[in-house]
Amino acid sequence: MKKFMVVTAGIVMAMSLLPQIAHAEERVCRGTIGARTLDNVRVPKGASCTLKGTTVKGTIKVGTKARLEAIRVRVVGNVQAEGARNVIVRRGSRVGGSVQVVQGGKGRVAYSRVNGDILFDDQRRSLVVRRNDVGGNVQAFQNTGGVKIRGNVIDGNLQCKENRPRPTGGNNKVHGSKEDQCRRL
Repeated sequence: MKKFMVVTAGIVMAMSLLPQIAHAEERVCRGTIGARTLDNVRVPKGASCTLKGTTVKGTIKVGTKARLEAIRVRVVGNVQAEGARNVIVRRGSRVGGSVQVVQGGKGRVAYSRVNGDILFDDQRRSLVVRRNDVGGNVQAFQNTGGVKIRGNVIDGNLQCKENRPRPTGGNNKVHGSKEDQCRRL
């Protein structure tokens, strides 16, 4: 018995020396979350979520027919939406990665800093990209509800293709190139 206890104590001690695996937690958002720090946020199908002054150490994922309004948020990763009803990132928000909104409804990124890209692809309703600092590209492809791109500073390219109607806007400072439908913006 004494030998068993010594062996068991040795195993427990050895296991405590192994590196601990950290698991990022995902917070499901329905309603409003204020000034808190979270690992990841998921807005489930059909839900509505408002983040106000929230810090997200990972990624925000917006589900089908869901709605996100992010005001003065800090996101280390990306904001990703597929099939979402509406995605709004505004008023001094900072996104360390990209904002990617595809195959959904409305979208707006305004008065914010996005270190990566802003992508609106195959959206059916109005889209706005206004007065942002963008570290990567701004891309609008195959959108049918109208796209307004105005007053942004874009370190990469401004790329627009196959949007109906054509994007509108102007006063964008683009360090890369203005391409296709956005060459005059």
